[in-house]
Amino acid sequence: MKALIIEDESRAREHMTHLLTRNFPQVEVVGALGSVTESVQWLSSHKAPDVIFMDVELSDGTSFDIFTQIVIPSPVVMTTAYDQYAVQAFEINAVDYLLKPIGLAELQRAISRVESGQAVKPSTETVRKLLDQVRKEKFLIRMNNRIVPVRTSDIAYFYSEAKNSFIVTTSGASYVMDESLDAIAESVDPSAFFRISRSCIISEGVIDSVSRLMGGRLQITLRRGYPELTDFTVSRARVEDFLAWLEK
Repeated sequence: MKALIIEDESRAREHMTHLLTRNFPQVEVVGALGSVTESVQWLSSHKAPDVIFMDVELSDGTSFDIFTQIVIPSPVVMTTAYDQYAVQAFEINAVDYLLKPIGLAELQRAISRVESGQAVKPSTETVRKLLDQVRKEKFLIRMNNRIVPVRTSDIAYFYSEAKNSFIVTTSGASYVMDESLDAIAESVDPSAFFRISRSCIISEGVIDSVSRLMGGRLQITLRRGYPELTDFTVSRARVEDFLAWLEK
């Protein structure tokens, strides 16, 4: 069985390669790639492998970008660090998955499915639905010919201004984003981020205190050192949900 690994983190690629070669003598790793560009080039010039282990987010885009550029006839096993909610999305869409950190038992299950013919060869639409449901672990900021990956754990808040969306990191960096605030709200973990108004989504980790204002609204004060580039007022309609979220 020939296997291709598509994973942007070098340690994860090495870990997967080690697990496969050490524990499954019938498996031959024919490639280990880290980007959409590399993957498209490899798949265009090589015979389709028997299985592809594919991470959701890559260094220059998402795995969905590969499906939009080339037909993939191989069964695909998605790998993800997302929580149980996302795992259920994988199952509903009939795509096999491995939840990081990947264990030997889970890998054995996936390989058995491939060997038995149960592994799915997902369509482009299936992958689109899948990626629409999972939570982002990083955003890719495109700046001319440069791509800047920003991990979700490093994000202080998102805000919109003059029809543009911005991402602000905990270190103070600010970037213009292609996505709307509506799309961003759907892609981040709702336990870690809350949309306090039409123009701002904030991370729980940067909140220092909350004060009540006239009219039933709330004012958020950020922890010392975090940049304040927008208004952090919780709209009256969102106050009850915000307080419930903050108490969890």
